[in-house]
Amino acid sequence: MLAVHRRNPELVGPAAPTPRETKRLSVIDDQGTLRCHVPFLFFYHGRRRADEPSAVIRRALAEALVPYYPLAGRLREVEGRKLVVDCTGEGVMFIEADADVRLPG
Repeated sequence: MLAVHRRNPELVGPAAPTPRETKRLSVIDDQGTLRCHVPFLFFYHGRRRADEPSAVIRRALAEALVPYYPLAGRLREVEGRKLVVDCTGEGVMFIEADADVRLPG
């Protein structure tokens, strides 16, 4: 039986202040068929290092959200069912987990 220990979800925000604005999606990006959530799951081999891999990923994510700040915002629907990105700088969901399994390699 595989045991997984999942930590509490947390929001990782940009490492520096970002513009507070609203960006309209293009006609291509605003198609009804594209309105879905795509979860991601990444696996990393554990190595003994000074920094925990999750801390390195969390820090890099926060730094990446500065130039890509719309990703730290929220989608909002406005008149005519148009989607906009509300660049709030709230951050993205980050969940760390450990499992008692060995990855090949």
